[in-house]
Amino acid sequence: MNGRPVIGIAAYHEQARWNIWNTDATVIQQSFVRGVTRAGGRAVVLPPDDRDADVLDRLDGLLLPGGADIDPAYYGQARHPATDQPSRDRDAGELLLLRSALERDLPVLGVCRGLQLLVLLYGGTLHQHLPDVLGHSGHLPQEGVLGEHAVEFTAGSRAAAVYGPSARVNSHHHQGVADPGGLQVSGRSHDRLPEAVEDPAKRFVLGVQWHPELSDDEALFAAFVTACRTAPPGPGPAASTPAPARSA
Repeated sequence: MNGRPVIGIAAYHEQARWNIWNTDATVIQQSFVRGVTRAGGRAVVLPPDDRDADVLDRLDGLLLPGGADIDPAYYGQARHPATDQPSRDRDAGELLLLRSALERDLPVLGVCRGLQLLVLLYGGTLHQHLPDVLGHSGHLPQEGVLGEHAVEFTAGSRAAAVYGPSARVNSHHHQGVADPGGLQVSGRSHDRLPEAVEDPAKRFVLGVQWHPELSDDEALFAAFVTACRTAPPGPGPAASTPAPARSA
């Protein structure tokens, strides 16, 4: 591959304010762009769009960031009182991109919500509110306040290749993996909650439940961008096909 690998970062549709503007906007945290750029990639912002996934023909990798809770109808559950109101355009657009990226064997990095989208497409389910299951709120001490805890990684996994046997990570999520479906759990917190999942049959498919963009996690971004650099361009046969997500 000549030049920097081009990596699409799924963005949000939000009300935003800057300079003289207070308007609808497509936004993404600069920390994701910075992480990709520092690792040698070229970041491209992808607004929510569920018409098609043809943009992947021009990309070398896909990064799915954190954000609002996924509509639980996708995994066959009613909405918990603590679950966010659905962002239907974002859910539909990101699931379309992710499904097509997996079919093409494009490298995928899922962060927080991005991990949960991976779980959904691989036939898994989520806990909608972890305090109900774990009996504590350590994974989200307070809205806007990061927690911190250790994660232990499975020997021989892609996550362990990046971090070694364990690492301390930040935490800001009230939902988590109940059933990983066809994914391999490669990292767990002290309370045994899955914190990293991956598909070892793919070129690079890794989801992390923490926020590497906030901790300047250069090792993870470097591993992802390296995989994007070596991935062949264009569609290709998938090594395995995840189960489709349930319709909302």
